[in-house]
Amino acid sequence: MAAEEQPLLGRDRGSGQVHSGAAADQELCIDQAVVFIEDAIKYRSIYHRMDAGSLWLYRWYYSNVCQRVLGFIIFLILILAFVEVPSSFTKTADVRYRSQPWQPPCGLTETIEAFCLLAFLVDLSVKGYLVGQAQLQQNLWLLAYFMVLVVSVVDWIVSLSLACEEPLRMRRLLRPFFLLQNSSMMKKTLKCIRWSLPEMASVGLLLAIHLCLFTIIGMLLFTIGEKDEAQDQERLAYFRNLPEALTSLLVLLTTSNNPDVMIPAYTQNRAFALFFIVFTLIGSLFLMNLLTAIIYNQFRGYLMKSLQTSLFRRRLGARAAYEVLASRAGPAGTTPEFPCWPAPDWIFHRELYGLPSPQCFHYPVCSFLLAHLCLRVGVNPETFLPVLQKTQLNKTHKQAIMQKVQSYEGRPMLADEFQKLFDEVDKGLAKERPLKPQYQSPFLQTAQFIFSHHYFDYLGNLVALGNLLSICVFLVLDSDLLPGERDDFVLGILDYIFILYYLLELLFKVFALGLPGYLSYHSNVFDGLLTIILLVSEICTLAVYRLPHSGWKPEQYGPLSLWDMTRLMNTLIVFRFLRIIPNIKPMAEVANTILGLIPNLRAFGGILVVAYYVFAMIGINLFRGVIVPPGNSSLVPDNNSAVCGSFEQLGYWPNNFDDFAAALITLWNVMVVNNWQVILEAYKRYAGPWSMVYFVLWWLVSSVIWINLFLALLLENFLHRWDPQGHKQLLVGTKQMSVELMFRDILEEPKEEELMEKLHKHPHLHLCR
Repeated sequence: MAAEEQPLLGRDRGSGQVHSGAAADQELCIDQAVVFIEDAIKYRSIYHRMDAGSLWLYRWYYSNVCQRVLGFIIFLILILAFVEVPSSFTKTADVRYRSQPWQPPCGLTETIEAFCLLAFLVDLSVKGYLVGQAQLQQNLWLLAYFMVLVVSVVDWIVSLSLACEEPLRMRRLLRPFFLLQNSSMMKKTLKCIRWSLPEMASVGLLLAIHLCLFTIIGMLLFTIGEKDEAQDQERLAYFRNLPEALTSLLVLLTTSNNPDVMIPAYTQNRAFALFFIVFTLIGSLFLMNLLTAIIYNQFRGYLMKSLQTSLFRRRLGARAAYEVLASRAGPAGTTPEFPCWPAPDWIFHRELYGLPSPQCFHYPVCSFLLAHLCLRVGVNPETFLPVLQKTQLNKTHKQAIMQKVQSYEGRPMLADEFQKLFDEVDKGLAKERPLKPQYQSPFLQTAQFIFSHHYFDYLGNLVALGNLLSICVFLVLDSDLLPGERDDFVLGILDYIFILYYLLELLFKVFALGLPGYLSYHSNVFDGLLTIILLVSEICTLAVYRLPHSGWKPEQYGPLSLWDMTRLMNTLIVFRFLRIIPNIKPMAEVANTILGLIPNLRAFGGILVVAYYVFAMIGINLFRGVIVPPGNSSLVPDNNSAVCGSFEQLGYWPNNFDDFAAALITLWNVMVVNNWQVILEAYKRYAGPWSMVYFVLWWLVSSVIWINLFLALLLENFLHRWDPQGHKQLLVGTKQMSVELMFRDILEEPKEEELMEKLHKHPHLHLCR
């Protein structure tokens, strides 16, 4: 056994060497326990090197500063796409009015990219060293990380050798991998998507069969007749040939071209409507919703599986820390932590105290073993407190755990007790409010009671509602008036009155609660900040336009009219009206639920970012420059000759792939599927029929797969959060509980045998027992 891997065993040395070695072993033992506890708190894997140098490197790597720097580097390399050629630095994406963008010189973005790649190389080296060579060879994500870096560096060298004039940069397509490999939740999400692919493929096959059958029926139904003009229009417009008919029905599956595709045939004969109604019922209302149901069924246990895995990692990390700390006490010179019993009583007390099972219970054969176990079980609070002090943990949570440890009053903590200490980390402790100012005058005490009462907040909400209604009235009255025809006198007076009330409300609350108490409420900080901004804006308006009076036309003076100033202030007032949400209980519960979903939905947002990034880069390489302004190509008709509803007639010119920002917006418009057939038809004319494959694939990835996965996870979270038992628990007083603690009673606790089996398989830690 290597020296760095045996901190728990005594050593046969001289007196001074023994004391020195024991001190070093004790320090290493504490560091190991600290790292295991931090792994448990953060739900990280514990399978990494455990020697002193590696532990220091491990803690440095997972420090807040290091992780934030790594996150910034990932953000930096992704954001380069907006600056690189083709640059997105233009005011508009419309090809008709777009100016020549600024293009960075060769070597500028490449230098930044080289710095990012070097940082990723250091990141991979640190991860590879910490997990060890054996684990590195089995970790597919780290191996893929290495391959992506190699391809990126080679492509970077080729780019510089060609003076940044290469037609294709492969490393741009690989950049989202850096975001993926740095998020364990995104990896789990990808794994769940992979599990759902077979079921999604089966429904996709049904959709393909459905499309093909109705396409063939439509081609046969809407044949060109000698006297049937409506059938001619239907055939020529939507069923000219098999690919166009298939595209028309695919778009109809998203209901984007409904009822346009039906109107020519329906105009001639009512019966033709049945074809399109049956197609929509089967495809859009049945098969597409069936796909949602199947995906939800696959993801129904996604949240629970993720939380179960997180619970196991926490219990494993806590148990590892427990084993390390429990092994610090040697048999010699120690006082037994538990009394030793005769064999008949041992089984009962073993189960009562959670002691490990010996191989035999025949006294006195196992007397030495039993005495050994009695001496070695449990962690003294005095041993654990120094470990807790070194742990990187929130101060409030650390104090809560420390109070719980001190409650044992010197009695050693058992394994279950030790593990459940860290459930305190998931609890959102109630924030202590600063004490209110103490006033001696009865009048001031009465005023303090009035202005700190929740009825005063209700009055403020009522005033904010009145302000919002007055804004709506003036928006309606002045909507058809030119700026010179508006009477701004009443509007100016009302603004002064409302802002004066907001200012008085702020001062009264500060008087009643004190400044620290006022700032301790997030709603007060929000209100106060907006009030100060509104007050400064009103003072600026007063300085420029003076006091309002009858016949006041301040818009004739200065570069900024009063109407523009009030639009800005009224926009802020509309935001201020959001203060009403916490005071309406059902609305507040829904808002809290939505905010609680954000951490669980971040992984899905990351997956969507990766999909957008990859498809945008592919789109730039395929379609850059294919959309040209009118007059530059014979394929581009002018507005007078353009067909009604076409790309040109609707002015969809900004929907192009000439730069990264424009590509993202174009993909967004296709994902929403409103009028997406216009974009499909335009790129079919400008780039060729093969462009349909790109847009249909994007529709499948974004609108069919991702939206349904998002909906499934959203339902999963809402159903668990609004479960009657969980919802009741949420309302009792634990609104700040984390998701892990909220579902802790539903999850299955890991078994003792499972935890110990995993610990004994640890490649870098060898326990004494």
